[in-house]
Amino acid sequence: MKYYSTNGNAPIADLHKAVVKGLAEDRGLYMPEQIKKLPKAFFDNIQDMKFQDIAYNVASAFFGEDVDLDALKDIVYDTLSFDCPVVKVKDNIYSLELFHGPTLAFKDVGARFMARLLQYFIRQEGQHEQVNVLVATSGDTGSAVANGFLGVEGIHVYVLYPKGKVSPIQECQFTTLGKNITAIEVDGVFDDCQALVKSAFMDEALNQHMKLTSANSINVARFLPQAFYYFNAYARMKAQDKADQLVMCVPSGNFGNICAALFGHAMGLPIKRFIAANNANDVFYNYLQTGKYEPKASVQTLANAMDVGDPSNFARIYDLYGKSHERITSLISGATYNDEQIKETMRQCYKETNYILDPHGACGYQALVDGLQEDEVGVFCETAHPAKFKEKVDDILGIDVDIPDRLSAFMKGEKQSVPMTKDFMDFKAYLMKQ
Repeated sequence: MKYYSTNGNAPIADLHKAVVKGLAEDRGLYMPEQIKKLPKAFFDNIQDMKFQDIAYNVASAFFGEDVDLDALKDIVYDTLSFDCPVVKVKDNIYSLELFHGPTLAFKDVGARFMARLLQYFIRQEGQHEQVNVLVATSGDTGSAVANGFLGVEGIHVYVLYPKGKVSPIQECQFTTLGKNITAIEVDGVFDDCQALVKSAFMDEALNQHMKLTSANSINVARFLPQAFYYFNAYARMKAQDKADQLVMCVPSGNFGNICAALFGHAMGLPIKRFIAANNANDVFYNYLQTGKYEPKASVQTLANAMDVGDPSNFARIYDLYGKSHERITSLISGATYNDEQIKETMRQCYKETNYILDPHGACGYQALVDGLQEDEVGVFCETAHPAKFKEKVDDILGIDVDIPDRLSAFMKGEKQSVPMTKDFMDFKAYLMKQ
């Protein structure tokens, strides 16, 4: 499979280059030249398949030309050592619980898959030069990537996160690990962290000094595996005879997750339509209404992992649908909620159903409450365990959320981080010393 840049001014790449470089030379995002349709027989029998088997079929269509199939199967099965159940919340609204992985967030699958795939390529070419992974995080990406790559030989990870703008538990998950993980605390917002990462990839001197790649959803190996979730959700709903008018609602920040879902749809996944649920960072919502994409500075909200003012993967969605606003809006609608609305949704849902939403899942749930039609069944992504936002959830709902043992273990570690300004020259100077 060959990959081209969304900006159209970079050489065509193979999967190895797309994964190792992360970002194309013209600062565009890599897109596969073709998206293979999965056969009808696959969808006819999908309800009888296990999550790992479903994921392997999808991964084979994406990566089978470039990765030995036995090795790919090992990567998929190692990545998916857990399930992502679909749970009924009320009436015709279901939660796709994506928080049963190692860091209790949906990004675990993409991070672990990419770590194993990158390791596969390193071994294939027998290289000895260390690969340095740069990742910007607004919350869950950092913990998922740090834990997915922890201890992986030949790879060092630098996690850039905005100072004071991630939850305490999220911060613990990537600042207490040590080994091959370095946390960099940036005095700014997520967009500043993302800008530092992108600038690093474009800096010639820095790239001569060290081998760089990204584990953000700008990397094809990070976002594409998230498509596994949506095929599995469809299978679980089909097993209940509830998949004919299925609507998927995805809480969206940098838009990697919904982008993966849309790639699944392009492969033949029979989802009727999609809803992108935003917090107060409503750039994509405004695009759907006006046809104009106008990035702006992000604002801090309760749903901090979605605090993105210039979502990178919009470029992929725009490209996927031929830059047609009409085609995009025919399949995707939007919703946006401020902090007070998020709080009220969490309270109302808990009161009516006893289901505990985290602030991000609350956006997805409310979008279905507001936008689901009478004959439709809706599934929203609950992207992280509510305990990852314990202080917020406890305060809003007046409860004491149990902290799973896996999270408690992180909280016992000692914070190790490098303070950093948002000035690229400072970041470059730091990396040049490594």
